[in-house]
Amino acid sequence: MHDIFAAAAWASPYAFEYEGDRNEAQERHGHGKARLPNGDTYEGQYEHGKRHGQGIYRFKNGARYIGEYSMNKKHGQGTFFYPDGSVYEGAWAEDQRHGHGVYRYPNGDIYEGDWSSHKRHGQGTYTYVDTGSKYQGTWTNGKQEGAGELIHLNHRYQGNFASNNPTGPGKYIFDIGCEQHGEYLQVEQDKAEVEEEEEPLSVTVLKWKAEKVTGLTLWTSPPGTRKDTIEKIELKENEPLVKEVNANESLHPADMEPKVDSEATEIPNVQEEERKE
Repeated sequence: MHDIFAAAAWASPYAFEYEGDRNEAQERHGHGKARLPNGDTYEGQYEHGKRHGQGIYRFKNGARYIGEYSMNKKHGQGTFFYPDGSVYEGAWAEDQRHGHGVYRYPNGDIYEGDWSSHKRHGQGTYTYVDTGSKYQGTWTNGKQEGAGELIHLNHRYQGNFASNNPTGPGKYIFDIGCEQHGEYLQVEQDKAEVEEEEEPLSVTVLKWKAEKVTGLTLWTSPPGTRKDTIEKIELKENEPLVKEVNANESLHPADMEPKVDSEATEIPNVQEEERKE
């Protein structure tokens, strides 16, 4: 048996090392430092041989986790620094982002809100650093899904979303003091330059169908956003809601209509699983 352990230690570039407290059963228990066979290191609290409590785990690839552990898994509050420069700070459960947390992406984008099983899920706000725009609303399995609001510099869109795109009835609200109501439709368009021998191809695109222009109206924000309040618009007495607006004219030509940006790609391939000691 001794020869087997000796051979395993010789085959690995690092032998397992531990320095710290132990209990009567000689299990790692209390505060300790460990160097794992793969080169990762851990310093923090142990309980009955497992990481449990506050600790710092440093990966050989440069990543590190600072926070709470439960039975060898990230669980509780903690901060994970990824090798690409992104950072997650918030709640963990069973080694996954779960609960409320803030993720700062390598390109500068920020998501703050609810997580479930490593994915954005629940209520949250995603800020696009390049444009200053933000999506605020409901998320399902990492995608914008349900009631939400796209906020831009001088206008915003309120409505429902599906798979990161607006869908169905909604409205654009402009800072000049009016709204354009309408709906987003999925329209099939033939793909250009199709070879004669091939079957005609079509692609589905989003198209905004404007219906009417009104003054500012009340809107109930999705649960959990804007503190569950109703946005209140105060108008001066006898002031018209809309001034010289043609209801048949679009208020957002192509250069004014907000683009529905795809969210920044989340880092899916970073190895977060610590080696079992």
